[in-house]
Amino acid sequence: MKEFKVTPIRNGTVIDHIECGMALKVLRIIGVSGTNVQSPISVLMHVPSKKTEFKDVLKVEDRELDPREVDKIALISPRATINIIRDFNVAEKYTVKLPEVVRGIVRCGNPNCITNLKEPVEPEFVVEARNPPTLRCIYCDRILEDTAEHII
Repeated sequence: MKEFKVTPIRNGTVIDHIECGMALKVLRIIGVSGTNVQSPISVLMHVPSKKTEFKDVLKVEDRELDPREVDKIALISPRATINIIRDFNVAEKYTVKLPEVVRGIVRCGNPNCITNLKEPVEPEFVVEARNPPTLRCIYCDRILEDTAEHII
């Protein structure tokens, strides 16, 4: 049996323990599409894991995530870990944290919500449950369970 290895990265970010099947959504969150890739990106999907049965992993060279991107990742993969790599070593490692209140990164699923009616109102949600993330709109009280489909 042939084994494939993913090479280490010199500088960049490794997003580990992504919920299985969510790696492509995380790529969308961090703004990676097929036409704007400047550095190597490794996408590993359905990889065996010690913590859970399977996981996805992303390695993004020459890029560190901003806090807003990390908050979005927490919405679809609340157990993900972020590893900042500098000179082939892990410089920082942390688990994503879902805030108590989510502002401006998710749109409400209610088409009649004031946040969807071209008013200058930023969407805001209270986190009702953490795993899986369940959000409640503070304006219309709509419960948003499938957050991945509503990320802005």
